Amino acid sequence: MLHLASINLNGAPRLAFKDDDRFRLLPGDMTTMQDAIVAGSPALIELSNRGDLEPIAFDPALLVAPRTGSRRDILCAGWNYWDHFEEGRGRRDGQDVDRPEHPTFFTKGPDTMIDPFGEIAYDPEISAKWDYEVELALIIGKDGRSISEDSALDHVFGYCLANDISQRDQQRAHGGQWLKGKSIDGTMPFGPYVTLAFDVDPGAVDLECIVNGETVQSASTKLMAFSVPQLIAELSFGMTLRAGDILLTGTPAGVGNARTPQLFLKEGDEVICRSPQLGELRNRLGATDLHSTFIA
Repeated sequence: MLHLASINLNGAPRLAFKDDDRFRLLPGDMTTMQDAIVAGSPALIELSNRGDLEPIAFDPALLVAPRTGSRRDILCAGWNYWDHFEEGRGRRDGQDVDRPEHPTFFTKGPDTMIDPFGEIAYDPEISAKWDYEVELALIIGKDGRSISEDSALDHVFGYCLANDISQRDQQRAHGGQWLKGKSIDGTMPFGPYVTLAFDVDPGAVDLECIVNGETVQSASTKLMAFSVPQLIAELSFGMTLRAGDILLTGTPAGVGNARTPQLFLKEGDEVICRSPQLGELRNRLGATDLHSTFIA
């Protein structure tokens, strides 16, 4: 599989192919993930076959979130595993609905994104119900509107992992819509790198979430209610998707809000999201003041 990593090397952004035990640095005129998206997969495959790319030892501390140049909020699909939809029945504080006939979409603010091994911001003044959600994420590789299911995967640049940390009380407090309860700053680990789309079957990705050593989610994307091609076709219907847009595809069953007893995250907890195809996110929750006024 061809893995493309965003790294911070001596304080400067670089791109690198991630091999088993090393990085191979891409040329200095291609330093951002958006540069790679614009160049396209064929150019990256050609680059990966070159023997003159500078190798450096693999160090996970160098990895940063593979941010793109998208000017849009992070796009998300909710309730995209029926087992997750069903486990929430009776736990939505009076906001239960029937099974949706079409994908459910919402967005997250871009300031949620953090590095693959970064600290998740935690502030109990913001919420008492911090929940985990391992998800397959994809990055759009070329613009398109009203994309057909048959051609949808041609518009995907690559795949990675996301942990859609959610604040369930904020989610319920604002009319049942999800933007606020999913958009707290510094709470969404993303990465650890991008696996190029031609190497991934998005309908057969294994996902796992582990909290403090306990496996709490374990599923395959084959259980999705709506497949990746269906999500792209439905989302793009009348709405242009742009190269660099990010789409989270939903989480399987096992979230803390639906467990008995409920399991919510707290300061110091370690959350690991991993996939044999896509790598691993490993993050701890750290005390952060998010409730005091901040003016940039």
